[in-house]
Amino acid sequence: MAKHELPEVETRLFIDGNWQDGSQDKHPVINPATEEVLTEVHWGGAAEAETAIAAAEAALPDWSTMAPAERGSILTKLADLIEADVTRLATIMTMEQGKPLAQAKSEIISNVENLRWNAAEGQRVLGDIIPSPDTNKWLVQKQPIGVVGAITPWNFPSNMIIRKISPALAAGCTVILKPAEDTPLSALALAELFEKAGLPKGVVNIIVGDAAAIGETLTKSDVVKKITFTGSTEVGKTLYEQAAPTLKKVSMELGGHAPYIIFPDADLELAVTTLIETKFINNGQVCTSPNRIFLHKDIKKEATKLILEKMAEVTVGNGLDDPTTGPLINEEGRKKVEEQLKDAQNKGAKILFGGQRLTEGDYQHGFFFEPTVLDLVTTDMDIFYQETFGPVIPLIEFDDEEAVIQAANDSEFGLASYFFATNIHTIDNVSKKLAYGMVGVNNTDLESSATPFGGIKHSGFGRENGTYGVEEYLVEKFVNIRTAR
Repeated sequence: MAKHELPEVETRLFIDGNWQDGSQDKHPVINPATEEVLTEVHWGGAAEAETAIAAAEAALPDWSTMAPAERGSILTKLADLIEADVTRLATIMTMEQGKPLAQAKSEIISNVENLRWNAAEGQRVLGDIIPSPDTNKWLVQKQPIGVVGAITPWNFPSNMIIRKISPALAAGCTVILKPAEDTPLSALALAELFEKAGLPKGVVNIIVGDAAAIGETLTKSDVVKKITFTGSTEVGKTLYEQAAPTLKKVSMELGGHAPYIIFPDADLELAVTTLIETKFINNGQVCTSPNRIFLHKDIKKEATKLILEKMAEVTVGNGLDDPTTGPLINEEGRKKVEEQLKDAQNKGAKILFGGQRLTEGDYQHGFFFEPTVLDLVTTDMDIFYQETFGPVIPLIEFDDEEAVIQAANDSEFGLASYFFATNIHTIDNVSKKLAYGMVGVNNTDLESSATPFGGIKHSGFGRENGTYGVEEYLVEKFVNIRTAR
């Protein structure tokens, strides 16, 4: 693997428009492909969170009353700056997170689209005039909810930030952002561009640091009116509980365990090609990643053969060398994959491809694992119910449409689901009955700036993207004006 240098990037906290040192010991940022320390970032806690809350509160009156078009102009300027800085931002992301450079660039470009879409959508926040008696005028006005606490994950360390702050800012809110501990540099690199875009001081504040202390400070603050979180269901439940005493609005995008069903009449080449392409995005470390692959018995043999052929084309390596997929985020993630595979094998599953950690040659350092195909998966195995977050394709045979719907829904999660079929009756029936917030039919593209993203059940509530995403940061006010004596 070639040696790469980390682009220059700020490592301090960004609060009230200023870069400042943290009050705690610095924290190393590890390259998951090499296990090298890239740099050390400043670390904050409850004290910095309180300062950021005060800054966001002070900035709110001017920002919330700024003309929507003016706010939109700043967001558009930020989009332009990000677009011009794609290579640097993507390189930083790949080095701290591990994903292939092409995927990192795609993520950065999605930020540009999201900012531009929300810059316009913020100018389309419309109220209502409700038919009323002649003596009155009934109005519904939509106003920004206020100060927002946003907590983002490591698997999409740039897009998850923009997907939260873009609609929040467009709606007129101010933000305190807590990025993931493993991938803080992507957040700080964006903050450098906030300044250049002309974002007023205090409108967005970024605190890298103690997750528990910062999260508790944000959730328990009466000033913070909304919490938006993307991450594990376990952490989401804790934040939800902490936010309850202050009755703040909460949105949660939590875990997933997506079923991927291939019916006998499906376009098999399309279904398998799409499976391989989707599964190895970010090495399977995606909440919408296909995690349970249901193959109809009539096509299982052919589909499995095609899967194995295409698996041979999947490459693994340092993300900067642009392989198909990179390393896992850390050793804990790699051990989880191994534990699920061991449990499945002990209960009768068979590994058809891969199944081992990669440790030789270029893989001597880094958290690499072989792309894996696991057959004969059953409901008594951990992998059937637990989100894998790794490069494993578990195969499950089925022979009945209603039975596979029931099996697909047999999960506490309800984020993304996919199926491939051509029969219109199957498409109508299965899409209605899958208990998931999103359903992909003959495709897996479920994210667009214009369409709602989110789940049900233990995958959370609330929506990001589209008109629905902006609505998450608004409150409705009813105004009753008496117009006659």
